[in-house]
Amino acid sequence: MKKILIIALLISGIHLTVSAQTTSYWTGGSETIFSFANIDDNGETGGNIMRFTPFLNIQEMYNIDFGKSFGVYSGVFVRNVGFIYDKYVEQQTGDVVKKKFRSYNIGVPLGIKIGKMNSFFLYAGYDLAYAFNYKEKTFKNDRKDKLVSWFGNRVNAFQHGFVVGVQFPYGMNVKFKYYLSNFHNQDYMETIDQVNYYPYKGLKSNIWYISLNFNLFKNNKLYFTDDIE
Repeated sequence: MKKILIIALLISGIHLTVSAQTTSYWTGGSETIFSFANIDDNGETGGNIMRFTPFLNIQEMYNIDFGKSFGVYSGVFVRNVGFIYDKYVEQQTGDVVKKKFRSYNIGVPLGIKIGKMNSFFLYAGYDLAYAFNYKEKTFKNDRKDKLVSWFGNRVNAFQHGFVVGVQFPYGMNVKFKYYLSNFHNQDYMETIDQVNYYPYKGLKSNIWYISLNFNLFKNNKLYFTDDIE
């Protein structure tokens, strides 16, 4: 009986210590994205141009810190992701044109944080997102055509990838993300003049980007302190 009592007291003490050190809080911030893509277009590579995207990338993070050196996070984000390709070959005409592709995605991140939770730390995780809006711009002979689709099937609806990043003191954050999923739906078909075309057949593209984030994991204070609210 005495041993059981001692074990129960020890377990209770450990539980109280962990509970006392565990802190949860919401953070959020903007994201400026510099995106690229690994492209294989039916065996052809190259033709990718950097895409600069300061708008609209918003994210809210729910943080749980288990003491000052380790934490986890989840949350929700809306992100503008895409790439620019200047060697796209039109199936209908055979012309080589420049394309800008992008989708708005809503998703959920899940990851871990290691370092000093109130200052400098590294983080890594996985993002899963749903593409709800798609835009495609075509530049040909000084002419620009635009196509917009809501909840369509030109792109793979679910996009996912891994994330690694660095959180600096005072709120600045640098992130790298690589999409494991192919951007376009290669089985998408459109009919023009009673002829069926597959505009993305053989177009394999995995987007990756580097981004600058501000206040992503920073609380509402002017700067980080040991007492995270």
